Amino acid sequence: MNKPQYIDYWSNIFTPEGLSRIYLENDELKHIVGWWSMDDRLKGYDASAFVRMMDANGIRKVFVPSFKMWSFATKRPLFSIEAEDVAALMRESGNRVGGLFGIDVSKGMGAVRELEIAVREHGFEGAHIHAHGYGIPLNHRDLYPVYAKCVELDVPVIIQTGHSAERMPSAMGQPILLDDVALYFPELRIVASHTGWPWVQELIAMAWKHPNLFIGTGAHAPKYWDRDLVRFLDSRGRGKVLWGTVFPVMTHQDALEQIEALEIRPEAREALLWKSAHRVFRTLGE
Repeated sequence: MNKPQYIDYWSNIFTPEGLSRIYLENDELKHIVGWWSMDDRLKGYDASAFVRMMDANGIRKVFVPSFKMWSFATKRPLFSIEAEDVAALMRESGNRVGGLFGIDVSKGMGAVRELEIAVREHGFEGAHIHAHGYGIPLNHRDLYPVYAKCVELDVPVIIQTGHSAERMPSAMGQPILLDDVALYFPELRIVASHTGWPWVQELIAMAWKHPNLFIGTGAHAPKYWDRDLVRFLDSRGRGKVLWGTVFPVMTHQDALEQIEALEIRPEAREALLWKSAHRVFRTLGE
């Protein structure tokens, strides 16, 4: 196989302990394990085994968030993946894992200061926001200090958009909300994840309008992608769409096989699988 070059902009922590924390140790998420047939995928990997999987599938790098998700119902943390856990995987993988610092919105400016430490001192390469459980829209004032700090640090922000499968208000992630953010922060590189579904066309419009706004496909199997999204990434949106898995929602092998089956131009496939990521994550180099 050629030198690995594919980039996954969002893969959840892949260790058995981390996967258990997200999917098995809280009542609001464990029901989806059977629903999404995830039992086998939750066995997880250690860092060396995960890197071997990456090599086998031509993957150069994955970005893993120190994920912070709140319960909208209880106003308390639903789960928390710690930055220290992700930093350990970064070291153990030989830089094949990149860190995304998860924003705990409840901490206010404390989260902004933690983001700066994670980037400057521990080598994290972006921020990660899941706003649904906090009950705030993506253009809420509480998020603007985070966006401003990302501009200052010259790192992207990865944001879940579209609906939430959990018991949270989906309207918090409607893509049109990012119109305000992209206008106010034209230097901020934004990856709007999860295809924006069910507002896919709305997110396409935002990505077409704003040079700094990109679409992330994570958690949505390529065989189910909206036809308009496939048409966009194969034409006027080439270079504006990034591939991701949000593992263990899907495996890397399955996702790549489904992308291979898409009827898109070779140059569009290259942009999707790695070239778009180079526009977003400037730490990737050439």
